[in-house]
Amino acid sequence: MRSSYKEDDVTLLLKDITGLVEPQPTEERERLIQSGRHYSEMLPIEYKPTEKYMQVYREALMNYAAPTAQATGRLADKIINRKGKDFVLVSLARAGIPIGILVKRYIKAKYQYDIPHYAISIIRGRGIDDNAMRYLLDRYEPQQLLFVDGWIGKGAILRELEKDIAMYEGVSPEIAVIADPANVTELCGTHEDILIPSSCLNCTVSGLISRTFLRHDIIGKDDFHGAVFYEGLKSSDLSYEFIEEIEKHFDLELQEDKLPVPGLGIDEVREIAEHFSVEDINLIKPGIGEATRVLLRRVPWKILIDERYGNDSQLQHLVRLAEEKHVPVEYYTLKHYKCCGIIKKLADA
Repeated sequence: MRSSYKEDDVTLLLKDITGLVEPQPTEERERLIQSGRHYSEMLPIEYKPTEKYMQVYREALMNYAAPTAQATGRLADKIINRKGKDFVLVSLARAGIPIGILVKRYIKAKYQYDIPHYAISIIRGRGIDDNAMRYLLDRYEPQQLLFVDGWIGKGAILRELEKDIAMYEGVSPEIAVIADPANVTELCGTHEDILIPSSCLNCTVSGLISRTFLRHDIIGKDDFHGAVFYEGLKSSDLSYEFIEEIEKHFDLELQEDKLPVPGLGIDEVREIAEHFSVEDINLIKPGIGEATRVLLRRVPWKILIDERYGNDSQLQHLVRLAEEKHVPVEYYTLKHYKCCGIIKKLADA
């Protein structure tokens, strides 16, 4: 699989399907998804950020590189305390890849361990890539594998992982993330809903690869799950600018994180669903990272922002995107999250 990442940073266990799949417009994909077509069988047209939005991204990177670096360090320390040095980072493509690279680099800087790092695909409703798992288990012991992702919204991928990993004896379904506002894993850098600047963009901060793809006419029974390499966007690639900016703020002597908000994020998601009469909780995407994805990839109905964070600079990229796409923003009391995206239910789906 081609990408703009260096081989020393990550090995991508993905099939390059560049040129084999025609990306589809957002509204067309949304109608198909809500009609029952699986999202992994299609690819979106990548959002091309406006200059105004890129200005907001640059401000986000400048303001939140340090909190992201601190959370990376806390996560890396927890991993070392839990696993020692005999483990393998397995990032979930694609949002987990830059986080895995940052964790790998922090561990090398602080502990002088060079930890192997791979990226594989997991797809909600379709499972983890079995061929990629077998590739890893041919080379490493089951207990060495540690899954990494960017953040946890309401915990759907964690539940998918717990279900899928049951068939691989000795592999832990535990997942290491930068931010876990849902309060479902101890292996996180923070339980606060922080802005991880890479969540603001798509492929241009993720090695120029698409989100992962699985359709049987393209992906054979012995293939890894697929992804596209966007070579035409090389001039816009910010993948290493992001990694190196976070790296500048690494602190090898870290402070403890704040205590988590009591309770589980999924309970708050159910309350939101009831309040707004949303029957399918899959249409509710809580947290900064997930709300950003709703605006970039889906057809949003509205964005909720906790009233305490109405003027918070962490959320300016969301406000900017909502303005560009004419999506209403509503101020609403949230406990675990600073914001939440709600996908529009398409009546003619």
